[in-house]
Amino acid sequence: MRLRLADRPLEDGYLYFDRYVHQEPAEARYSAAPVVHKDAQVHDSILGPWTRVGARTSFSEVSMGAYSYIVNDASANYAEIGKFCSIARDARLNPGNHPTWKAALHHFTYRTRSYELGPEDDHDFFEWRRSHTVTLGHDVWIGHGATVLPGVSIGTGSVVGAGAVVSKDVPPFTIVGGVPSKPIRERFPKAVQDGLLAVSWWDWSHERLADAIDDFRDLDADAFVEKYA
Repeated sequence: MRLRLADRPLEDGYLYFDRYVHQEPAEARYSAAPVVHKDAQVHDSILGPWTRVGARTSFSEVSMGAYSYIVNDASANYAEIGKFCSIARDARLNPGNHPTWKAALHHFTYRTRSYELGPEDDHDFFEWRRSHTVTLGHDVWIGHGATVLPGVSIGTGSVVGAGAVVSKDVPPFTIVGGVPSKPIRERFPKAVQDGLLAVSWWDWSHERLADAIDDFRDLDADAFVEKYA
């Protein structure tokens, strides 16, 4: 099956991985280069600068933006992850889906070669899987053990509670939780949400982030917007 992200143009600092092979880092521990744990699996994926992929986590056809990280024992497939996303342990983005409308659910029908039932796998099935991409905006927090189902989009600044199963799109700056997940509350008033989207600090340079680090630490969102809007 051909690689899908191999020909996508790369921004500065972004790296493409056909299939990750661990190498001991030659650079200092703190480096802008993506860091992938030796026990992780990354296939046909793009990782931005300052990204991290934890132990026993698997990526397949995933693009992850700068500064985002995903920790141990998680997985993501057919996903577009924005910048500064925080994805906790045991999270699942776009887990395996099965053809419920067909006579057989089992993957022998589309992973045919593995069972010596035919010369080719069912490419149409995998195109169907790709057509249900999971999309995360910027600065999204996915809690421990949460699952984001195929085709779901989660807006910038949103929070998915631990153990939630997200089956519907989540608006920006919204906290959701439960099975299936439901909105709990918005993080900020609409004016602050609009202000943060206008400021778009997630697009700032590394140097500008460093200059503003005290404000990120000391100001609440309202004061931050007032200063930088």
